[in-house]
Amino acid sequence: MIKKIIRRAQVSTAHLPDTLSETIKQIYASRGMKSAQELELNVSRLQGMAADTALMGMDQACQLLHQALLSKTRIIIVGDFDADGATSTALMMTALSLFGSNHHDFIVPNRFEYGYGLTPEIVDLAAQQQAQMLITVDNGISCIAGVKRAKDLGMQVIVTDHHLPGHSLPNADAIVNPNQVGCNFPSKALAGVGVAFYLMLALRKYCREHNFFTEQGIAEPNIAQLLDLVALGTVADVVSLDANNRILVAQGLKRIRAGQTRPGIQALIEIANKNQQRLVASDFGFALGPRINAAGRLDDMSYGINCLLANDLSSARVMAAELDDLNKTRREIEQGMQQEAERVLTSLNFDEEHLPSAISLFQADWHQGVIGIVAGRLKEKFHRPCIVFAKAKVEDNDPEHAEIKGSARSIPGLHIRDLLEHIDSQNPDLIIKFGGHAMAAGLSIKEKNFTLFQQKFDELAEKWLKPEDLESIILSDGELSADMLTLEFAEQLREAGPWGQNFPEPLFDDTFTLIQQRIVGEKHLKIVVEKDSAQGKQVFDGIAFNVDVKAWPNTQVKQVHLAYRLDVNEFRGKRTVQLMIADIRTV
Repeated sequence: MIKKIIRRAQVSTAHLPDTLSETIKQIYASRGMKSAQELELNVSRLQGMAADTALMGMDQACQLLHQALLSKTRIIIVGDFDADGATSTALMMTALSLFGSNHHDFIVPNRFEYGYGLTPEIVDLAAQQQAQMLITVDNGISCIAGVKRAKDLGMQVIVTDHHLPGHSLPNADAIVNPNQVGCNFPSKALAGVGVAFYLMLALRKYCREHNFFTEQGIAEPNIAQLLDLVALGTVADVVSLDANNRILVAQGLKRIRAGQTRPGIQALIEIANKNQQRLVASDFGFALGPRINAAGRLDDMSYGINCLLANDLSSARVMAAELDDLNKTRREIEQGMQQEAERVLTSLNFDEEHLPSAISLFQADWHQGVIGIVAGRLKEKFHRPCIVFAKAKVEDNDPEHAEIKGSARSIPGLHIRDLLEHIDSQNPDLIIKFGGHAMAAGLSIKEKNFTLFQQKFDELAEKWLKPEDLESIILSDGELSADMLTLEFAEQLREAGPWGQNFPEPLFDDTFTLIQQRIVGEKHLKIVVEKDSAQGKQVFDGIAFNVDVKAWPNTQVKQVHLAYRLDVNEFRGKRTVQLMIADIRTV
């Protein structure tokens, strides 16, 4: 789809300090930074962070956990099978050990057997492990039947989650979720791992006030050592990087760069060929997170969690290598599914000029663990909300009762969970279950109802979306002079982060003279471009990933207009400026 490049409007920067360059001030202000205080990402003594006391349900959760620690209650942590769930589980496992517990373990549902969250079947598994208390992380707010089963079996249940609640809440002993009705916590964008981190902060304070550490003869834990997990899970879950999340991510990055990280994260950095001292937030999303996610998508997320929990670098490296292999397999499956999906769209006479308002696809042999990624890829390519379905159980061929599971990704302008809730309210027997956020959701339906769901989904999306919502737009921070395309300025931009969801990395656009072009790695375009500067003509390297190899290279092209990010390329110890190209078009 042809994207429209729009430059951001210039806004006032008077409220930001003059120690910053005008360009960086403009970048900050255009992303909604309202004060100089938001530049302070130092969490020593929790400065700048929202208070844990603002989280509804925190007192009850701390009381329950304090008593559980004293009575050596058997605690089972129930996580989710993505990177947020894995980091949340690893965080809770590590933290409870720091509080002196040796009576806790974890369960992560296998997506192919049990599906998402605290189901009654997962509760029964926990009961087999003699669970007396369940703590959900990154799930639970919609698990009404699972919580009921746990309560019926005499277990206590603490739900920690960040997903949007439905009309009814589970009957848990405590619920900590910034998005539950009545919670005044200012950062609604906390990831599941962020909620778990806040609970451990609050528990430390509660235990301190009740002389727990003195009476138990253990040192008061340093909860900051968990920030590497918080940073990884927060970015990998693509939650909004509001001021509070930026503090958490910045501090996690700071610790990792300084070598203060667990062996599992260090091993993942190594296997991804990243420089630990120069790690940036996007590395969590594009390098480390996918390798952890691959375990939950293709096999068992316990691999990913155990890597994060590894006590030594040697064993962590072995597990990281296994995760890397899984991720390579995931990529191969994903590429095949995406090609098949695009062929299906072509067969339906859809092209980039004639697309429905929403895309929903199902194919019986698609892999359930990869449908979310494929939905995201299609959403990016066609700029349409997209749901990709796969069979819930591959061996289930009963056309009357077979279920399919869908993973949804949306675009700005369409709240996908609200849309699913509306479809469900108008068609009570159509959706079996659903949950999620504004931009991503999951659901289950009967296979026989796919065509009807497809119709309802497209009709409602068309009704809710405005024509301008369907335009694919690249927001640019404008033009950079050649004199600013320097290693020094690229470093300033890198350090001005962390960048991420709703606080996007700076992107610029301009016209360049094309000097060289060649395809590398089958479908990536490596180019050399030239631009006039005060010192004369300057030359820059650039790379565009996943280009149309039918269109590039093009020896007839002399001028190109690029939308790009300014990056630092490191090769054999040499560091140079590189343009990371988001869009390339002829002039």
